[in-house]
Amino acid sequence: MHIWMGVDLGNARVGIALSDPHLLLAHPEDFIAVSGDYFYALDDVIACVEEYEVTHIVVGYPLQLNGEEGKSAKKAKRWAQALRKKLTQYGMEAVTIELKDERLSSVAAHDQLLDAGISMRQHRKMIDSQAAVILLQSALDDYRAHGQKEI
Repeated sequence: MHIWMGVDLGNARVGIALSDPHLLLAHPEDFIAVSGDYFYALDDVIACVEEYEVTHIVVGYPLQLNGEEGKSAKKAKRWAQALRKKLTQYGMEAVTIELKDERLSSVAAHDQLLDAGISMRQHRKMIDSQAAVILLQSALDDYRAHGQKEI
């Protein structure tokens, strides 16, 4: 059985999405509240990895619109490296971590939530998890079409 996890890093919340075992569809799991620094979410993400027996993690990599790595992308890369280190400490070194460009995932998430009739007031609680769904679904689609990438 394979379960993939999508992680959308935010300063207030970290959105989590999971795949089905057949790696066809992503669905929102929840979000992890973080107090201004998503490095606080590492232990909670690892708990989800254990609980759902996740084999592959897709981390949002917010490149700049010109495709270059800015401050946020560098921080996401450091977070993924810290996650790798913690997974190894817990004996979960077989879990793959992939950085995936997420430049427009939040915009797409807002659009999807509006299309679903969800008010802007409710968006705040759901946007990170929906962005994680978009990120993970994109990775699943790429995997089926082209194979996988890892860091």
